[in-house]
This record gives sequence, structure tokens and C-alpha cells, in this order.
Amino acid sequence: MEDTVLVVNCGSSSLKLALFDGKHRKLASAIAERLNQTDAFARIDSDEQNIPLKPGAPHDEALEALIGAFRERKVMTSLPVAIGHRVVHGGETFREAALIDEGVVSAIEDCAGLAPLHNPVNLSGIRATLALFPGIPQAAVFDTAFHQTLPKRAFLYALPEAWYRNWGVRRYGFHGTSHAFMAVEAARLLGKTPATTSVISAHLGNGCSIAAIRDGLSVDTSMGLTPLEGLVMGTRSGDVDPGLFDFLRSKGVAADEVHRVLNQESGLLGLSGQTNDMRSLCQLADHGHEPSQTAIDVFCFRLARYIGAMMASLRHLDALVFTGGIGENSARVRQETISHLRLMGFELSEDLNKHHGEISDGRIDSSGSRFPVMVIPTNEELVIAREASRLASTADPA
Repeated sequence: MEDTVLVVNCGSSSLKLALFDGKHRKLASAIAERLNQTDAFARIDSDEQNIPLKPGAPHDEALEALIGAFRERKVMTSLPVAIGHRVVHGGETFREAALIDEGVVSAIEDCAGLAPLHNPVNLSGIRATLALFPGIPQAAVFDTAFHQTLPKRAFLYALPEAWYRNWGVRRYGFHGTSHAFMAVEAARLLGKTPATTSVISAHLGNGCSIAAIRDGLSVDTSMGLTPLEGLVMGTRSGDVDPGLFDFLRSKGVAADEVHRVLNQESGLLGLSGQTNDMRSLCQLADHGHEPSQTAIDVFCFRLARYIGAMMASLRHLDALVFTGGIGENSARVRQETISHLRLMGFELSEDLNKHHGEISDGRIDSSGSRFPVMVIPTNEELVIAREASRLASTADPA
């Protein structure tokens, strides 16, 4: 039977599975959403019908249901040879992916205070698969690991040093698997090696971050201690004045309410008052909805500012790369963002920007652009599958 690798990605209220063959070609994928809510549901991506889940189903029940569906549909006909898990926060403990054992589970638990919405559910997926697949090598692949090469000048906050020493208060960065994939894939498309390639990688989706990658290594990024810092996102505010918290407290707004609003009701949703979906915002803006256009404008301007900031960490720039759901699909966002960067010499080809999917090398810059600009589809699941396979090959036989 064919060797397979299972990839597990537990979000705060969702679960994504992907199954790869031994050559890391995707065989199937599945998703469960609205977990721990009354209207939880799941489905195999190739199916039109949902897989029923009990109301309020947690992650472990959804995982069992999806694995069962894989088996019923003959997608998974044998045990996987390796399982890879996305884990959001690895703190300073993990500089790379790690084979899961009791010590790794304990360390992920220790980082839960830095990612309280993510690490506990990541652990629920790990525990569920350990129970379902005993003896199968499993790997944790950390969003933060790729950014552990940041120099101190980039990761330290200007705060009392004891806060960093005692509590780990520093900038960690996220979306590391996506940025790592960009470092390798951009180098390949440019005909270079990752170790000689420097890019600015803009991962734009419901969550957004940007990274300066110098000679294949992350040297700066926009997200910080948590995924809230940096760019404007779907429902997250990105950067705000820290004085905002005292101001809101004086207005009687409790700390937990501020946290909820900054994470769930801000960003594109907060600015537009309508939606966090960029496609819908563009449609609304085209029909004269001014707050939606404002949301797009703020999103693109903040992104352009961060692109300029990332230049400070590079000696040269081989390409600016757009990726993620918005980065890959919104020609409008790319065009408006680049319009703010003319002084730096960035220029887009209108035609290539609109039809980038038909271009094998991903280039969308004009002939007069000082730097290449590219659109590269991300593949975080593939990175996790590769890391799980690599670590499984080093594991001691059970």
C-alpha cells in the first residue's frame, strides 16, 4: 500500500486535514468548521454534502469523523507513515519542527499563555491523533520557528529587559511555514538558491503578516508577541497606540472586551462595518460604499508602509512576493499597494497583474520596475507534510 502523510491544522473553531502521498502530492483534504458551536459541520473537499457532527462537537470528535470519512471513501486505505501538526506558538523553545513526545507536548503547553486561542486547540488535535494512531511518528511544525533567526534589534521591544528575561515578552512572528515556503519557491522561480535569495514576503489572508527574508533567513516580520501586531487583517486591528488601552479603560471598556474587539471586530470588518472578506469589500466599494473603500485604502497603505520598513533589514532585494488568499487573488490590492511605492521604484504591469495565474514564473512587474514583483501561491500544508516525513525518517522504530 502507498505511503501517506496526514497533515492536521486545528484552528480556534475549525479543523483542516490533508492527506499526501509519498511524493508529497495531495490526495485529499477535508475541513470541519464552527466547532464547539451548535451548527458544527464537516465535509470532504471533493464532496458536496456535509458530514453530520453532533451539536457542539469538539475538535477530537471532528477529527474522528473526518478520518472515518476518509476511510469510508477509500481515500485512506492504510495507516499514515507520518503525521504533521501545525502549532501556532513555539516560543523560544523551538527553532525548527520537532518529533512529538511528552516533552514536546509539555513545552507546547508552556507556550499556551502566548497563544491562548491557538495552542490549546493545537494540542487537542495532537492528543486525538496520538490516541487514533499510536506508534505513528508525529511532528509539530511551528508558525514561530522560521522567525527564530530574527536578530535582537528586530525581536526586542523597548521594554524593561526583565519582562523578556522572565516572561518571554518579545516579538516572535507567525505564518512561518508560509514565509518559509516563499523563501524556497521564490528562489526556485528566480533560478537561485535560497541561501543567496532575499525577498519580502507578504502573506495576506484573514490573517496578514509580512517578512523580510535575507539569504533564506527571516530577519524581520510584522507580527509580534501575538498574531495581533502588524498589518490590518480581516478582523484584527494590527498596530494600535498602546495608549488606547488606558483611554478605553477611562471610558469604562473592560480589558477582555478590548481584547475581543481588537481580535474579532476590528480590521477590515471594523473599518467597513460590513465584512472581513476582501472580495465583498471590493464589490461594495464599486457600488459606492465609502467605508468599504476606506477599509481597502487603509489595508493597502499600511501594507505599503510595512514593505518600506522591511527594506531596512535587507542588503539587496530579489523580489517582493504576494501570497495568501488576498495576496494571490486581489489584483486591486496589489495595484493599490504598489501605487504607494513608486518612490522606491516598484511598478506593476497592469496586464500581468490581472492575469498572473497564466504566468509560470509569477512575475507581475513592468519592464521599468526597479525590483521584481511576484505572486506565488502558498502551500503551508506541503511544508508540514515534508517536515513530518523528514522527522519520521529519523524516528526510532516503535
